Amino acid sequence: MSKAKSWILCLILICVSAAAGAQNKEKLQIYFVDVEGGQATLFVTPAGESLLIDTGWPGNNGRDAKRIVAAAKKAGISKIDYVLITHFHMDHVGGVPQLVERIPVGTFIDHGPNRETSDTSTEQGYEAYQKLLATGKYQHIVAKPGDTLPIKGFNALVISADGNLINHALAGEGEANNYCKTSETRAADQSENARSLGVLITFGKLRILDLGDLTWDKEMQLMCPTNKLGHVNILVVSHHGLYQSSSPALVDAIHPQVAIMDNGAKKGGSKATLESFKNVPGLETLWQLHYSEEGGPSLNTQDAYIANSQGPDSGNDLELTAMEDGSFSVLNSRTGASRSYSAR
Repeated sequence: MSKAKSWILCLILICVSAAAGAQNKEKLQIYFVDVEGGQATLFVTPAGESLLIDTGWPGNNGRDAKRIVAAAKKAGISKIDYVLITHFHMDHVGGVPQLVERIPVGTFIDHGPNRETSDTSTEQGYEAYQKLLATGKYQHIVAKPGDTLPIKGFNALVISADGNLINHALAGEGEANNYCKTSETRAADQSENARSLGVLITFGKLRILDLGDLTWDKEMQLMCPTNKLGHVNILVVSHHGLYQSSSPALVDAIHPQVAIMDNGAKKGGSKATLESFKNVPGLETLWQLHYSEEGGPSLNTQDAYIANSQGPDSGNDLELTAMEDGSFSVLNSRTGASRSYSAR
């Protein structure tokens, strides 16, 4: 090959590589990591910054931390800029010590002190987390409703934290919420679940809601008598699909295009929740991290939309790729197949 042809070939390869890089920078990547009924959701923005919501369980030879690091490797990142702890139950904060042993972390975000001091497991998880913060190696943010988190590449607005909620409708929202009439009234939850740090993430025209394990009573306070949030494209189903959450006042009113449930085989995916999601207005697909044994064949979503089917766990994740125009796709790593969604 002549020198001239070699130079032309090099220029073509450089241009193709640059175009691919530019295309990747326009996308938001989200990895819903299988942590067996806990939560660990990794966001990587077009600006190259990363946010991990929760860290899964402790123990199991570092299983959950390893799976999070594997997702980070898929995403092409070598550190996690922000870790948001929704609340201090073990399935959300427990994996922190094992995570930081395996990948650098910049800043932790939480709702403030643990309030569920009567529960030994919760206290243990919180104390281990506080011990880590006390090393001074990490930045720390205590978030409050109405705060915007300092993450480049999208807007992350705090909706709930430490039992408090945003006290006004978002811009352009605030319509009367008729679904409040179909939601039963429940007693106030006294656990850390009700103090979950929840966020609404906006990426161009795309809106993603993750309220952690926020409970039914708090959902009603947030959404009644008016819908403060409006509609969303992607709902991370609260509380792993347990029926302590997912009231019609929230789920039906926000009209999610897609719902993603981070349930385990034996935790989350309650029958009543799975049943209710079959009738959510405007819902195109319910995706599940696991087949729910409680739900059984009649209530689980279609097999194509389940990352880990019935039987031994394989640690498969769900991977979402979004564009600023509001379009996105979801890949099932078990099957290798994806489904695309038009902007709505």
